[in-house]
Amino acid sequence: MEKAWWKEAVIYQIYPRSFYDSNGDGIGDLKGITQKLEYLAQLGVDVLWLSPIFKSPNDDNGYDISDYCNIMDEFGTMADFDELLAKAHSLGLKIVLDLVVNHSSDEHPWFQESRKSADSPYSDYYIWQKEKPNNWQAFFGGDAWTYDELRGEYYLHYFTVKQPDLNWDNEQVRKEVFQIMKFWFEKGIDGFRMDVIPFISKDWNFPPATSDNYMETVTNIYANGPRVHEFLNEMYETVTANYDAFTVGEGVGVPKELANLYVGKNRRELNMIYHFDHLFLGLKNGYRFDFVDWKLTELKAAFRDWHDALGDEGWVNLCLDNHDFPRMLSRYGNDEKHRKESAKLLAIMLLTMRGTPCIYQGTEIGMSNVAFPTLADYDDVETKNFIKMKSAEGMPEEEMLRRIQKGGRDNARTPVQWDNSENAGFTTGRPWLKLNPNYKEINVKDALADQHSIFYFYQKLLALRKKHKTLVYGDYQEILPDNEEIYAYQRFDENGKYLIVLNFSEKEYSLKYVTGLISAEIIMANYIDVKVDILQAWEGRVYKIQP
Repeated sequence: MEKAWWKEAVIYQIYPRSFYDSNGDGIGDLKGITQKLEYLAQLGVDVLWLSPIFKSPNDDNGYDISDYCNIMDEFGTMADFDELLAKAHSLGLKIVLDLVVNHSSDEHPWFQESRKSADSPYSDYYIWQKEKPNNWQAFFGGDAWTYDELRGEYYLHYFTVKQPDLNWDNEQVRKEVFQIMKFWFEKGIDGFRMDVIPFISKDWNFPPATSDNYMETVTNIYANGPRVHEFLNEMYETVTANYDAFTVGEGVGVPKELANLYVGKNRRELNMIYHFDHLFLGLKNGYRFDFVDWKLTELKAAFRDWHDALGDEGWVNLCLDNHDFPRMLSRYGNDEKHRKESAKLLAIMLLTMRGTPCIYQGTEIGMSNVAFPTLADYDDVETKNFIKMKSAEGMPEEEMLRRIQKGGRDNARTPVQWDNSENAGFTTGRPWLKLNPNYKEINVKDALADQHSIFYFYQKLLALRKKHKTLVYGDYQEILPDNEEIYAYQRFDENGKYLIVLNFSEKEYSLKYVTGLISAEIIMANYIDVKVDILQAWEGRVYKIQP
């Protein structure tokens, strides 16, 4: 297994709008991030991934960009970013930016020029058709083709109508993207997380969607297009190979069988990719507003299958939640009776798997889903589209609210809970999105005052992962793969052998069901009072097995 600093790193995702507001306007900003860098350094993470900070009309909270080389007004100025970058580097923290180049905002000058005329130099910066060529649907609902009155043609948008897809088959578009990347690399950033990057190559035959399963359409049509690897190799050779930086691809639509085409060590494309097999557990056809029960064996299979598919060739970025999914504690754990225990158990799983882990903001203190009481409390564009569509179909408001409370993206976007004062210390103004009411009990200030808090557990786990490199590079083997309540696996290489045992249930379990405990030492556990031969409810342990 080849060594690399980005394999050993741990990423922390910041959703700037909800992280910390420094000026009282209710919106998190760059100065707010700068003010909290010591806190992040204290936690022990290595890399900060910032969701988009570029100029944007905010139709999709910054994932619709109108100027890639300037800062969103609400977030501050370029001088603020320079200050953030310098201070982060001084603390040993690296900065990764979100590269959103499958599409831009419809307010970007490129699109404004493109829609004026088919004779414009920017005419084919986007994907235009005189007639709507197929039945493709957009991610957030509705048709993926919209008629533009000015140009008199249809343009393609996989997301909202204000997010037209760029035409990567146009060489000039690729040159523009590469210049944007160089601009930020020359400023000193350390890498890019690449939004829906498998979508950049389009099939110009425009085949119709033939499946009722939307995610099958995404995998078979939207992602993995005919020139995607050519484009990513060109990006690597032209830009990223010239910097000591790394790239993370959002792997939506990439099945495990194709993963190494993106991240294989000799492919010269991306350094790592994160997949959705476990994130989509319990979501029918990947639809976040239609949950069903999921099984622990399905979660195990997702991790096992990706480990086997990547082998020693490729590398994966691991996350259990992010800005697009409900809070991991509420998805996979018990966010009520065993909130602390299950939050710590999930931390063990995240930080002992092979791959580069990513912690989403607030997870380190056990933030959970929010259940806003009315539909009007929700902000996310996908949620608003769902409400509009289901209202037209006659779905009762109570049912819409139940589904949104469970699966909506605003679950992960409520402001970080810094203390138990008004607005959780996030802002002195009116927050752009309501706080989760549980901030009185769950907040950073209280976590830092409690030596047994989730925060300090993460801190210890991060130090453990750095000390025991087998937990980074070692092989992976499951124990009891068919058990629906116990997740046990080994990490091992020539330097050591470790056993991780996780009880995903309210029951106590005898450790006689778990093999490999001969001459083993507990080096991490989420209970203070450990029963030697019994796993308690939601208990997790890391053992070092003696040779």
